[in-house]
Amino acid sequence: MTTGLYLLRAVQLGISIADLSLLTVGTVFDMCAEAHNDAEGGFAEVADQEDIDRWFGGG
Repeated sequence: MTTGLYLLRAVQLGISIADLSLLTVGTVFDMCAEAHNDAEGGFAEVADQEDIDRWFGGG
């Protein structure tokens, strides 16, 4: 990722140039990834209590 693209993505996330000094590059990358994931439309299935119990061996 170039510096220009990094700054563009930060501004698209609502991070001001001044606020970038408070964040690590990794944090901004993680925020970009999460924003991309949010745009995908979510999960097809949401677990309920029964699913969670099965996952942890309770049922």
